Amino acid sequence: MANPSLSEYLAQAQRGLYQSAFGSDFLKKDAFSGTAFTVDTTGSSGIFDATYGRKVWQALNNQTRFFNAVPRVVWGNTAGWRVRTDRGSGRSRPVTETGTLPPVDISSIETVSSLPRIVSTTFGASVKSVFAAQLEGGVGDVLALENENAQLDHVKEINEELLAGSAYLCSGGSTTTFNVPAAIAKHFKVGDKVTGNISGSQANTAGFAVTGVNTSTGVVTIDVATAFANGDSASIYSRAGLTSIDDIVAEDGMVVGGVSGGSEVRAYDLTLSDRVAGQWNAGASVSYNSGTSRSLTLTLLDTAIQKIRENGGEPKLILLGHDQYFNLERLLSSNQRYMGQEEYQVGVGSERTFPGTRTGLVLATYQGIPILPDADVPKSVATNDAVLGTNVYVLDTDYLEIAVAQPTQYVENRDYFAANALVVRGLLYTMAEMRCKNIFVQAKIADLAAS
Repeated sequence: MANPSLSEYLAQAQRGLYQSAFGSDFLKKDAFSGTAFTVDTTGSSGIFDATYGRKVWQALNNQTRFFNAVPRVVWGNTAGWRVRTDRGSGRSRPVTETGTLPPVDISSIETVSSLPRIVSTTFGASVKSVFAAQLEGGVGDVLALENENAQLDHVKEINEELLAGSAYLCSGGSTTTFNVPAAIAKHFKVGDKVTGNISGSQANTAGFAVTGVNTSTGVVTIDVATAFANGDSASIYSRAGLTSIDDIVAEDGMVVGGVSGGSEVRAYDLTLSDRVAGQWNAGASVSYNSGTSRSLTLTLLDTAIQKIRENGGEPKLILLGHDQYFNLERLLSSNQRYMGQEEYQVGVGSERTFPGTRTGLVLATYQGIPILPDADVPKSVATNDAVLGTNVYVLDTDYLEIAVAQPTQYVENRDYFAANALVVRGLLYTMAEMRCKNIFVQAKIADLAAS
């Protein structure tokens, strides 16, 4: 068939996937195997799945809504701060005219340490691919293309670290590995240290270093021979990357799926010598259900809001996954009062909520608090290793910030001798950390059903 004109190509392009202006074999056969393409989405040979599906997933996978919502500040001259956790016992009381004064007591002060963490992303291209990409039919500037994609991946990595889960039940293990559901493995990063409850007793209090993570199988490799088994808990002791919001709202020694994490399971990176479950460092309201799935209710959400206000905060953001977003919409739709609909959006940092109506049918706020769904919000896991729905976080963002020590830097290297190859390499790195100045006004609801 002769090459079509532009007008012929545009006309033919509207006829769907079964026809092609370039002939019957141009799209219908796999160039490598000769197998005919199909238009279904059930297999890798489906032309729809291989093209449009991939583009849609990439667009979804690059969302970084929570990172955009949290305020970003300059690091400043600080390596941490102190938190008053106790008012002092009996030092304030009524005094009669000739009565004695209250006993002298002092506040309990705990130290919060916070140092910047480094997140890096690399990319590269061979000298030959850089040249060939400029030829007719090439992608153009391949380094610019890879740089752009690396930037998206870099911010996505930061967002995933900010929303990493902090503790899960193991589904098995060996001498140097423990297993979690594959969908959960991404919450463990190389360089993290983990501890937990192994066979009913506390694991190594110094933590095991994570040396490898397989996000396809859920196998996490550690540097010390131990004996994680099905039903044991594996919890983050310290992060190699950014502190997550799940670390901040959790409590020391927290219960994971009905299994105690032990006294050394850390919540936030606090320099404490005595870490006891349920003590001062618990969030305003940390609601679990012993690893048993339950539906999101307005009572659960109202309790989290109430606890934050009782602790002197004011909720500024409800963070949840898309599944809980729709669950909450269904909860409120039965109470709908149609007195006119006015679409509006609420700004949260540099993000905006989905368009909503003041009647609440399509949610933008609840009790005036903006609702922000993010695809990376962590999920809970049931006692039978089933992955449940996403958690819900109610946050006072006045006390949350991403402190930036060094803004994102780009470094390019063309030293072929150092690389021992004809390649051009690029590096993006950011030095920052998420800080929470008041953990008493952050709340979490976990063990929720997806629908």
